[in-house]
Amino acid sequence: MENFRKVRTSEEEMPLPFPDLPSDVVEMRVKEGSKIRNLMNFAMAQMELKGRRQIVFSGCGRAVTKTITCVEIMKRKLGGLHQVTKVRYKTVLEVWENQDPPPDGPAQNLTVHKNVPSICILLSRDPLDPNQTGYQPPEPQHEAGEDTSGSSTKGLKRPLPPPCEELLPKKLQVQVSDSPRGSGTTAGQLDH
Repeated sequence: MENFRKVRTSEEEMPLPFPDLPSDVVEMRVKEGSKIRNLMNFAMAQMELKGRRQIVFSGCGRAVTKTITCVEIMKRKLGGLHQVTKVRYKTVLEVWENQDPPPDGPAQNLTVHKNVPSICILLSRDPLDPNQTGYQPPEPQHEAGEDTSGSSTKGLKRPLPPPCEELLPKKLQVQVSDSPRGSGTTAGQLDH
């Protein structure tokens, strides 16, 4: 493969794996090089300004983690979203061109079909069927002024505790052994 270079990549087009979606549902196709800020600005505008009830995030291969990140950001910012996640495989077609073709013939191309993992995540303001595979209910909402120090606030930032005397750096005594029997003498103090 050292004499070949990739000249083209194309993904197999697949319908969304969610039945009964409205025809105008927004699908956010996340790519490996997509900027999360750009994706989130567009998705948030669709949900908040245009009043959309549902949005789908999809990504495949190395974009799967970025897709999940976008969904988690959206859920934290908007709150109250129902989620259905579907995982599947998508076929990606790669065309490779020979960089060192034989002198008496045309350049040779190599076509590779790869099955890569793909994820589709539906977020909805409206309740979804909780019995379908991949369903996640909305996280509970917290009222303003409510104590959020409980275990149900995972992912929220908490204030740091005040510094304690015991946690401040201390000076240590270091013993250096200069004889094989292990008797040591104090060599000095080190800060850590």
